[in-house]
Amino acid sequence: MGKRLAVLVGCNYPSTQFMLHGCINDVVAMRDVLLQRFGFDSSHVELLTDVPVPGSLILPTGANIKAALNRMVDKAEAGDVLFFHFSGHGTTISSLEPGQPFRQDEAIVPCDLNVITDMDLRQLIRRLPKGSSFTILSDSCHSGGLIDKEKEQIGHSTLEKIIPTVYHRPKSISSKTIHQCLKSVWPEPNPDIGSLMSGIFGKDVSLKFLPQLERDLFKSLDENEGILLSGCEANETSADVVWSNSSGGKAYGAFTSAVRQVLAENSGALSNRQVVMMSRKVLKEHGFQQHACLYSSDGNAGANFLGSQQPSPTPKEQFFFSKYTGVATDEAVKN
Repeated sequence: MGKRLAVLVGCNYPSTQFMLHGCINDVVAMRDVLLQRFGFDSSHVELLTDVPVPGSLILPTGANIKAALNRMVDKAEAGDVLFFHFSGHGTTISSLEPGQPFRQDEAIVPCDLNVITDMDLRQLIRRLPKGSSFTILSDSCHSGGLIDKEKEQIGHSTLEKIIPTVYHRPKSISSKTIHQCLKSVWPEPNPDIGSLMSGIFGKDVSLKFLPQLERDLFKSLDENEGILLSGCEANETSADVVWSNSSGGKAYGAFTSAVRQVLAENSGALSNRQVVMMSRKVLKEHGFQQHACLYSSDGNAGANFLGSQQPSPTPKEQFFFSKYTGVATDEAVKN
């Protein structure tokens, strides 16, 4: 059995206009799930948070997050399971490509606003050794499609408007707001966002903001073995929630909370497809108008979440699972 490696990032953006409340709780709780259910070794789980918690020694800046992810990929060998969980704000960035003025690229927002884009994550996944897997769980706004060019397995749908039963805040910062914030510390007048990002963050900037000639090197990016479970579709927001009952008034991300509930209520192996579909059902039950999505190859959609090795359900178990959850098992889907 290969190694299990994880990078968990929670950004609450304390003392800023972007402050959230549940993102660090998300990754701390997910660390417990990884250790207790999925057999991760604590020495192979790196935690980055912008408020000190036990086990977190590094701030989740854009450079630090990418460095942690690169360290994880550098250690990977065939058979290894890699996991990246991000809880924090997301955004979309207008395309810099000529002739594509309306294209929006998804990104996550580290604590220093040095965004990490879908292109950065795709390039990271390209480095994976054959036979390893890389799962991303992003509890952030606009996270659908966060791995550039990955195939959509579960995506666009509709949900009747329901008023959520708990207080929540969208986990989104607009690219315009990021631009305005960074422009306030940049001496040149009226820089475009690409020049601004490159000028402030230098070599640590997203691949998206490299000069055109360098960006051309990455145009051959194709589908790969990345697996993305996103908290919402690309045009939706994900909620930061203060739960009033089961969590004792603590705040968590709605999607992370839904995934944890699904895993707690189902002790057997679940496929990536099942985790996403069941999480959608939990979100709907709580009235959230966000739709969890799955992006992966066809094979990885039916693969067990984080490579869990519990026995597959019998036909009888498949029937009862489908009847009482409303979600078919992958074997039932095939049949």
